[in-house]
Amino acid sequence: MKKKLLNLAALTLLCAAATPAIMADTHANPFLTPYANKYQIPPFEQIQVSDFIPAIKAGIEEQKQNMFAITANRAVPDFDNTILPLENLSPILDRVAGVFYHYDSALSTDEFAAMAEEAIPLLNEASNQVNLNEQLFQRIQDVYNRRDKLKLTPVQKRVVEKYYRRFAEQGAALPADKKEMLIKVNDELSKLFIQYNKNLLNATNSFFVTVYDKADLAGLPQSSISQAAEEAKARGLDGLWVFTLHAPSRLPVLQSAENRGLREAIYKGYTNLASYGEYNNYPVIEKIVKLRAEKAKIMGFDNFAQMMTSRVMAKTPEAATNLLLQVFEPAVKRSHEEVADMQAIVDADNGGFKIAPWDYYYYAEKVKKQKYDLDEAEVRPYFSLENVLNGLFTAAERLYGIKMVEMPDAPKYMDEVTVYEVVDSKTGDHVAVFMTDYFPRASKRQGAWMEQLQSCGLYEDGNRRPIVYNVGNFTRPTADAPALLTIDEVETTFHEFGHALQAILSQAPYRSIAGTNVDRDYVEMSSQMNEHWAFSPELLKTYARHYKTGEVIPDELIKKLNNASKFNQGFTTTELAGAALLDLEWGQTDGKGIDVAGFEAKVSDKIGMPGEITYRYRSPYFKHIFGDDGYASGYYTYLWSQVLEADAWELFEKNGIFDKKTAESYKKNILESGDTEDAMVLFERFRGHKPDPHALLRLRGFE
Repeated sequence: MKKKLLNLAALTLLCAAATPAIMADTHANPFLTPYANKYQIPPFEQIQVSDFIPAIKAGIEEQKQNMFAITANRAVPDFDNTILPLENLSPILDRVAGVFYHYDSALSTDEFAAMAEEAIPLLNEASNQVNLNEQLFQRIQDVYNRRDKLKLTPVQKRVVEKYYRRFAEQGAALPADKKEMLIKVNDELSKLFIQYNKNLLNATNSFFVTVYDKADLAGLPQSSISQAAEEAKARGLDGLWVFTLHAPSRLPVLQSAENRGLREAIYKGYTNLASYGEYNNYPVIEKIVKLRAEKAKIMGFDNFAQMMTSRVMAKTPEAATNLLLQVFEPAVKRSHEEVADMQAIVDADNGGFKIAPWDYYYYAEKVKKQKYDLDEAEVRPYFSLENVLNGLFTAAERLYGIKMVEMPDAPKYMDEVTVYEVVDSKTGDHVAVFMTDYFPRASKRQGAWMEQLQSCGLYEDGNRRPIVYNVGNFTRPTADAPALLTIDEVETTFHEFGHALQAILSQAPYRSIAGTNVDRDYVEMSSQMNEHWAFSPELLKTYARHYKTGEVIPDELIKKLNNASKFNQGFTTTELAGAALLDLEWGQTDGKGIDVAGFEAKVSDKIGMPGEITYRYRSPYFKHIFGDDGYASGYYTYLWSQVLEADAWELFEKNGIFDKKTAESYKKNILESGDTEDAMVLFERFRGHKPDPHALLRLRGFE
């Protein structure tokens, strides 16, 4: 370990000696030096938009110098002089990029967005300088070829293999002419991703529905009505009600509004998002698809989906499609039964219409009420955000021995952000920093996510613990009530914290294999697993209290929640699997002569998508696959992860959901391990057998 630290120190000294000119011009830039606070939390209050570009440029220069130190080293390439320095190639770039990508999703003001158009090509250039550096790749390849002869630990050997694979997949082994082609394609794609995301954010913010007659609000919960009134007031429309496409505004309308026209307006507004006018993403998608097909050819693959699936457990688009169809077909069958139940209610009321997509949520709620006597409006008063977080943190302490301690004086980028120190509940030792940002705003993209500002592992100054955050777009508090979460929002809170746990608890010694730096089709396991505790009776009794009376949620209501847990799974699974199949189809086309809406309709006919259900995300707002390459030709991994999660949960159900031995094994083999071993090996060690796909069908009630 001493030798590793000395090598890193040498690189740091080399860098420090070469950058005083940059420092002189930007001495106040907080990204250029290590953060002064105890846990290396970014000093958000000091960060200005003008700091990003100079810091990115300084980081690129630092990266160049440190790469030169590696490639110019005359010693035989080994782990210490080649692989280990890659873990901390540019501390400046690490700091600025971490904050940049967070702001790009959560705080993208007009000023920031304008700066980002210059920053993203620079960050892509920085990535290309590393990933396509032939001398660097030759040294990595040398270490990789001799990995069995070197005195490496099993974890170090895995790190070597991961770097070799990463560089090969990014085109490092390509001849010079193809590297130039790849750089050009990547640069064009990055600009299109910027445009796609900007269009989506602007389209989301520009659409709203104004209600003028209070009678049109019939059926909506008071919290939703109050929120709509406050939104109208903020827009200078006092006395009216405004609904937007943000989930806390959109979903209550679809679930509860008796006015069918209002439901249709919101539904069509959402499903036609970024599909017309100045924010139309159709032309952007057409260009992305063509460039991805070109990129796949450069990399030696027949199509983009083939290239992307080759890197994960599925290996081929055909295998991924086969997995999806095993779940999609029984889900569609179940959805037909669900629609029949809804249509029966319409007919009994002499509605005179067939169930349409904008009716699905509304009549699903009616069927739920009829079958299970469960009304979401009856449940929400027990799920204030504060109570839900209490339950979340209670479960983490009981299962994994960690406690959340609020840090009121910690740096934060918004007043409504909350920062916690995660400590060992027995010793009080520091484990991580955890940050939350849960409410929608115009500068934040839709959805919910987890990310890290700092992972655990070895840095230039020694080992560090993680800084992790969860972001959401949940129902805001109103003048009359705290933030009361929907059932879906409660699940989402537990889901994203499941991701956070994998980062918070990680014990991996190197950053490249720590936390959520695992295969894409494995990373969703821990998040989906954590959802199971949300509505478990044992935990509900500890946190679900009425926000007015403090009354614990009644046993009768808990029973209704659990009886209804498999309700509407046909719809949920069909829209998810349908979107995943659409994603794989996009990855297998060359993009020539593509009409986006026509392509979606063709795929829908091919797979047999029910007319009452659309894809979970239509292409113009399918940010997972067109906002960047993150889940492109990989959205199916949510369902594969659900197979792992369903099988793993059956063990907890068998032994007890707070069984110490089971929790310790899950913590050790899944949450702490990161990518230190093959995902299948870790899963089998915890579960005792290979994943059983039928576990998911059992969980969804299809078997």
